[in-house]
Amino acid sequence: MKHDSDTPEAWVAIPNEAERRAQLPPGVRAGGYDFGFIPAMGRLLAAHEEIGPAFGNLFRIVMFEPGHLSRQEREMVAAVAAVAQDCHY
Repeated sequence: MKHDSDTPEAWVAIPNEAERRAQLPPGVRAGGYDFGFIPAMGRLLAAHEEIGPAFGNLFRIVMFEPGHLSRQEREMVAAVAAVAQDCHY
C-alpha cells in the first residue's frame, strides 16, 4: 500500500504500564483481572477520558454483575468473539 506523505497517520498515545498504574486508585486492579500486567486494551481505553471510563463501567457490569450467563460462559463468549474478530488485544 502506497502512503501519501501529505496524509496524516492516525495514532493514539497509549499510556505505558507505569503511567496507567499511576492513574488507578491504590489497590484497584485494572479491568477486574490480575494478570500481573495491564493489557494493551485497558491502556488504550485509559487514553480517552470520557469513553474509557464509560466502556470500563459497561464491561464490569457485563462481566461481573449477576446475569443469565455464568462467569465462565461470559468469558467463553468474550474469547470466541475476540477470535472471530481477529482481535489482538
